[in-house]
Amino acid sequence: MDSSSTRRRNTRRKLFDAAVTLIAEQGFSSTTVDEIAERAGVAKGTVYYNFASKTELFEELLRDGVELLTDALRAAAGETAERGGSGAEALDGMIRAGLDFITRYPSLAQLYVAELWRTNRAWRPTLTRARQQAVAVIEEVLRDAVAAGELGDDVDVPLTASALFGMVLVAALDWRSFQPDRSVEEVHAALSRLVRGRTVGGAEAAAR
Repeated sequence: MDSSSTRRRNTRRKLFDAAVTLIAEQGFSSTTVDEIAERAGVAKGTVYYNFASKTELFEELLRDGVELLTDALRAAAGETAERGGSGAEALDGMIRAGLDFITRYPSLAQLYVAELWRTNRAWRPTLTRARQQAVAVIEEVLRDAVAAGELGDDVDVPLTASALFGMVLVAALDWRSFQPDRSVEEVHAALSRLVRGRTVGGAEAAAR
């Protein structure tokens, strides 16, 4: 990658970081391009050089953020597969990856969850596609677990994957907002026990 591409990528990252913080604090409509530029430490023209509008900036911010989360989930599943781990272990790894991501990007997670409920936004199609990519990573692990006999073949894979994805997001935001004294290890352990009880435990019970 040449220096100009690297500079542009770094500038866009600074704009994303500035925008996500401001919008989480005061809302999309109340946040101005001038404020984003000032927070990012760039000229206002730099914002428009990289994005046609504030709407496009926010849309790309959401897409980029969910793609980062997707990459983290995929890496966790891949690491488990490389060491020959089970589907349950892969799910456990993805739970931890999701918690670590939200710990690193709390404002982004907050905005993502908020935007899921707003169906009339211009960026809704982009957000929907990005979400589908993230959930698809979990679906793949669940399907492999069903094929390996770790889960019963009556598991509704798409719905279960969506439920797991949403559970981690909402539980993590609740933790950050209302139970910040709890460690990520403690939250991870609680969610892991819940998932194992509903998947592995349920499959063992069905087998008996």
